Amino acid sequence: MFWLSRYVERAENMARLVEVGYRIGLIPKEGGGPFEEWGSALASSATAQAYFAKYETLDAARVVDYLLFDPDNPSSVYACLATARQNGRAQRTALTQEMWESLNSTWLEYSTITRIGMTTTSLTELLVWIKQRSALFRGALLGTILRNDTYFFSQLGAFIERADNTARILDVKYHLLLPAHERVGGPLDYFQWAAILRSVSALTAYHWVYRENVKPWLVADLLMLKDEMPRSLASCYENLVQNLDRIAKTYGRQGPAQRQARAIRARLENSRIEEIFQTGLHEFIDAFIEDNNRLGSAIAQQYLL
Repeated sequence: MFWLSRYVERAENMARLVEVGYRIGLIPKEGGGPFEEWGSALASSATAQAYFAKYETLDAARVVDYLLFDPDNPSSVYACLATARQNGRAQRTALTQEMWESLNSTWLEYSTITRIGMTTTSLTELLVWIKQRSALFRGALLGTILRNDTYFFSQLGAFIERADNTARILDVKYHLLLPAHERVGGPLDYFQWAAILRSVSALTAYHWVYRENVKPWLVADLLMLKDEMPRSLASCYENLVQNLDRIAKTYGRQGPAQRQARAIRARLENSRIEEIFQTGLHEFIDAFIEDNNRLGSAIAQQYLL
């Protein structure tokens, strides 16, 4: 259940990364390579090395195919949905009927989609569909499953994966996308940050919270430190701490996973975005991604191996 939820969340996150590349690719700009936004999508999903081992050159259509359909890419939407369904079949009795039907029908429909001749319109519709199907599974899980260790581990998998994705999307924008000759806060910078907000369904939330034009430090503040934002790092770790504590109560003992989650949560609570930008946003995000990966390993070591 832990990995099933991770793979469903990863499929949605991969669709969001492709959407980032697509939206930023539409922005007129001078300088930089024509496919730099797709190179950044590969870098953020940690698939660049595997992609270039298979293809010699960066090509938009190949990148989209690799991230959405390639069965050899274990993080592609195709591979994630296939693995999630396999995990669901292995633990069929742990899933409610609604959870299984949403998972199984998603895989059956997606496996029939042809990648040949995909247009811009059909790509956009597909990305929306992937996000909707992930939301359907999440709704079935939240609405039908008992609040026991099965539910708690499902939540752990989803929020570990979501925190990783939010951090990677932020890092791609700040560290990789803005051309060297463009100033932070310039027109290109503004549209790129707005594209990032749209990709994580946070543009409306941004205006509700800040009631200002899009500013890089406020976008980072929203996606990193605001508990109210469901895809923020802070919100993910609030949920991770809660569910790890529930597991500890269920099993009657705590361990390294609980301590690590609380330490990361406390660091986020005590951080201020001004200080993060002064010391380096990229460095902060890099350290967070490493800590998040270590927490995933700690959960596996403590409970799953």
